[in-house]
Amino acid sequence: MTTQTKDDGSAWPSSNPGFPPDAEVETGRRVRIAFVEDDDDFREAASGELGDHGFDVAAFRDGTGLVEFLETAGDIEIVVLDWGLPRVSGIDLLPRLQRAGINLPVVFLTGHSEPNYEQLALDRGAIDFVDKSRGVPILARRLRLIVDRADKPMSADGDGNFHCGRLLLKPAVSRALWDETDLNLTVTEFKIVHALASNIGSYVSYRSVYDCMHYVGFIAGSGENGYRTNVRSCIKRIRNKFRAIDPEFSEIENYQSFGYRWGKE
Repeated sequence: MTTQTKDDGSAWPSSNPGFPPDAEVETGRRVRIAFVEDDDDFREAASGELGDHGFDVAAFRDGTGLVEFLETAGDIEIVVLDWGLPRVSGIDLLPRLQRAGINLPVVFLTGHSEPNYEQLALDRGAIDFVDKSRGVPILARRLRLIVDRADKPMSADGDGNFHCGRLLLKPAVSRALWDETDLNLTVTEFKIVHALASNIGSYVSYRSVYDCMHYVGFIAGSGENGYRTNVRSCIKRIRNKFRAIDPEFSEIENYQSFGYRWGKE
């Protein structure tokens, strides 16, 4: 593929030191994604390279075209958004998609690498945040992980119970068992464990965990991020209940300022 360049003559990042240019690309099944980016050169270059990595890309310059497309197209699996879009920014477009009933996984690909941007994106429901400087191969790997997790959901038995390794969830009665022993979780604690296990391998933001405890948009605690203290306390209680059964329990992993994930399949 011909290398695309920026206005200053430098090349857009298309590789990463961990992924040599001549390395064989493991694509798996082809995945249909929507890619929104207002820079024409970068949109063209990134779309082409994502195609080489096994993705079929529907590319758009702004959010208006994306929303109109998604309201009629049913084959998109992931949306990749730039932050600085014309008219409506990517971060403001995200809740608009949610209000329109478009509940696809959203990944931000942006040059705004500051933690406050990343935190805001995750708090508003994005499932990943990738700096453009990381290169398209890193983005492709992140997208592939999202797809692989979606292709391998928790298995359900005939009674509607879900199995995730040594964890058994019974949604009908809000009970969770670890190694066939009831954890005695509260209803709220069950909701949190269910949310984490349903997104195995992917971080669930503090805000999303907090929504399990109350409802979307509820805020308590001191300061803008005061609710995180409540989340940490609840996760600590959940971990203690697991460790009362299994002292070596380590499935719930924390990423500072991000949230938590059920870390092992």
